[in-house]
Amino acid sequence: MRITAIEVLLFGAAAGVGDMPRGLISRQGSANATVDCPPIPSPFPTYQQLPVQSTLPDPFLPLKYTTTDNAAGSSSFAQDVMAGKGQHRVQTVEEWYKCRQPEILQVLQEYQYGYYPDHSQETVAATRSGNTVNIAVTAGGKTGKFKASVSLPSGASSTKPAPVVINIGGMQNAPYLSAGIAVVQFDYTTVAADSNSKTGAFWDIYKGRDIGVLTAWAWGFHRTLDGLNMTVPEIDSTKVGVTGCSRLGKGALAAGLFDTRITLTMPMSSGVQGLGPYRYHAMSGQDETLENSKSGAGWWSDSTLGKFVNHAENLPYDAHTIAAALAPRALVIDQGTGDQFTNSKATAIVVYPAAKLVYDWLGAGDNIAMSVRSGGHCDMSGYTAVLPYVQKILLGTPTTKNYNDLGSYGSPLTTTFPWATAVPKKAS
Repeated sequence: MRITAIEVLLFGAAAGVGDMPRGLISRQGSANATVDCPPIPSPFPTYQQLPVQSTLPDPFLPLKYTTTDNAAGSSSFAQDVMAGKGQHRVQTVEEWYKCRQPEILQVLQEYQYGYYPDHSQETVAATRSGNTVNIAVTAGGKTGKFKASVSLPSGASSTKPAPVVINIGGMQNAPYLSAGIAVVQFDYTTVAADSNSKTGAFWDIYKGRDIGVLTAWAWGFHRTLDGLNMTVPEIDSTKVGVTGCSRLGKGALAAGLFDTRITLTMPMSSGVQGLGPYRYHAMSGQDETLENSKSGAGWWSDSTLGKFVNHAENLPYDAHTIAAALAPRALVIDQGTGDQFTNSKATAIVVYPAAKLVYDWLGAGDNIAMSVRSGGHCDMSGYTAVLPYVQKILLGTPTTKNYNDLGSYGSPLTTTFPWATAVPKKAS
């Protein structure tokens, strides 16, 4: 597939990514470049058509060259794929942004999140009453409504707008407000219930679609930002963080993925379907897996992910791929060493260093951070622990805190991403 600059389709502030034609990949890159991108297989491969990968999949390998029909009788195909020896890997930063990153976003929608609705077909209206913003979204003759509450730091004004962190489920407001960062919260249950009930503003419009609730919550983040842009001039909409903890951290991660207006993504204790890996799932505490998460809360994701139950190692991606797809925008990952629920150790020593390799290769290594703290699941101290990094990204305030420190977990477990020895070379 040959794509020119005229055919570039950007996603983000003006449109959602979800209703892109499935054979077309959104492209980003330099205005004068023409890049050959491999087509995405259509239909998408089933788990039977993908190799078993016991280590983290190579993020540089396009989906087309991951499928087993490339094996051609080779007994070492899966081992070569895992070791970064697959054919037609991405070799340049430009290829990443124009081909591979958009492909990953489409792959994630197909296999996990469901297809994000086309925002260009939506009309958003918002009104403000004091610290409450009322948001109404209409599409296809149907309307969904919900509210967000706004807390502004002292001194914020239309002439001196403050950065903002949008959260679901609550967070430590006071330290952020003291730092000059606004905090906005919307009630995620009124956007989409954390159940199979298909109730809430999102489902008032999109009921019947095979979309996970995490994507519905992501949509709530985005429409909240639309409402803030319309009604709260005291907020700087170019400096936006999104956060939540546990299942809500999974939703915040999806929000960061599907809207390039998000400056900083802050998933706290997010676990499987967040930044906990599908592979290496038993490294600490309770064994959170695709199987038990899909069984316990199948509504978080689309139906396709359920087809990989008992076949998670056939997935052509893992949590590090999700993290890498955010680059070069900023990501800070929170995990507590006392959290037995979300496989904190594997997030820290497997997922984070694998994602950081991609960020480093893209020249954005300072835009990914790992915060390993003491404390348990969704301990609110996590928000204090990441605050210096949030200030660095949203306010430009330098910090001496080392966000590459994995704490008591020690060092990266490099055997889990053997393709690290084959990271493409940068052009000199």
